[in-house]
Amino acid sequence: MPSAEETTVHQDQSVVAPTRRDSVAAAGSELIGGPAGRWAWLGSSRLTPVRVVALVALGMFALGLAQKMPCYDWAWFRGTSSQYTHACYSDIPHLYLGRGFADGRIPYFDQLSGDMDYLEYPVLTGLFMQVASWFTPSGGTLIHREQVYWLVNAGMLTVCAAVIAVCTARTHRRRPWDALLVALAPAFVLTATINWDLLAVALTAAAMLMWSRGRNLAFGILIGLATAAKLYPVLLLGPLLVLCWRAGKYRAYGAAVLGAAGAWLVVNLPVMLLAPEGWKKFYAFSQERQVDFGSFWLIITQRTGSGFEVGTVNTYATLLMLLACAGIGALALMAPRRPRFGQLAFLVVAAFILTNKVYSPQYVLWLVPLAALARPRWRDFLIWQACEVMYYLGIWMYLAYTSSGDAHKGLPTEGYQLAIAIHLAGTLYLCALVVRDALLPERDGVRTDGSDDPSGGVLDGAPDVFVLGDAARPGPREDRSGPWTEVEWGRPSEDA
Repeated sequence: MPSAEETTVHQDQSVVAPTRRDSVAAAGSELIGGPAGRWAWLGSSRLTPVRVVALVALGMFALGLAQKMPCYDWAWFRGTSSQYTHACYSDIPHLYLGRGFADGRIPYFDQLSGDMDYLEYPVLTGLFMQVASWFTPSGGTLIHREQVYWLVNAGMLTVCAAVIAVCTARTHRRRPWDALLVALAPAFVLTATINWDLLAVALTAAAMLMWSRGRNLAFGILIGLATAAKLYPVLLLGPLLVLCWRAGKYRAYGAAVLGAAGAWLVVNLPVMLLAPEGWKKFYAFSQERQVDFGSFWLIITQRTGSGFEVGTVNTYATLLMLLACAGIGALALMAPRRPRFGQLAFLVVAAFILTNKVYSPQYVLWLVPLAALARPRWRDFLIWQACEVMYYLGIWMYLAYTSSGDAHKGLPTEGYQLAIAIHLAGTLYLCALVVRDALLPERDGVRTDGSDDPSGGVLDGAPDVFVLGDAARPGPREDRSGPWTEVEWGRPSEDA
């Protein structure tokens, strides 16, 4: 028999079935029997949407691990381009030796040999890497230990993947099935074990869940922890500031900032005080890093034949990011209706990715859960994912070309530049659609049922207290932040 919770969901008709609203989702569902019918809820009470999403995510993650098997078996350890031609490269086994874990060195405290004097990752990621090394046996050959280290990390990252899927499914109570976009994302599967980004993504997804439930301090704490694992999560505090400003939710924002600052300090302060040189390596490396793979800066340098000074590209990239943030802030204050938090969170992280001087293929993981919240439309999501998969293949084929000597097996420079352009175009395409949804709220699929910002926590349904431009003009009603109706936005309803 269905559980009481599921019966209530059915009676309230509160769970949105994408196969009934999205033509691409409906067509894809034919592989498993077609769109959900009226009585689909009468199935097993244990097979809830969140559990289905989690199981699908774990299954797809397992496929991603299987895709790495050629490298696990031999390609990582032969020093050839095979790890690129098989598109199964991962930093994890290489950094086990290269960052001193194989020698028992402690991140940030012990200096490394070679071109890297200290570990160049944020503190919480360094702890994650260290914990994995503790579970890696010290006996056996180095190759065997590298394999085990990758397996241990893969197991820990599997937990992160499950957390991401579950948190995304639960962030929007009425749209848990949107998290299938995350679970089935091809780029998510391919890039999940390249590096340790899933840790920060999982903490950010949990933070978004906390915000949607009105737990503002918990949101801040998780954002602070996520920022201690990767820099990008702190960007979410920017658009949230403008949204809370427009809604007058200053106390909620203050709690979030306080929690973020406190959590970040708790994690970083001990290392900052006891190993200052090792702690600041990540920040120094980020500033000193040259223009690298995946950025439009690389296309410019390769096409012109002249590079940028590090300080110059840092300045230009920062200015472009500030301009993008200013545009996002203007959108938040001038849109006819307050944009949803998920929309602006996606836009600000996408802006950082587009303007940054490097784009590693696993950075797409940052955007996937945010894209599912910002614009849960299968066609557009899959177009973007197709662009990211082409870039994923492009970078490995380019590295195969540059590492194969005179054989030149792989993708030449011009082909790689095209792959970068495809990635940039795909991300800009999805950004443009999110901006359009914010400017034309009647086009926002999340709001077509009368919702405001279902994952916005204290912002959901809150009246505006500060707006700019056309949003400040008197309209059909003073509160433009509540549920949208067709009459109010110029489209005749059935009763009109």
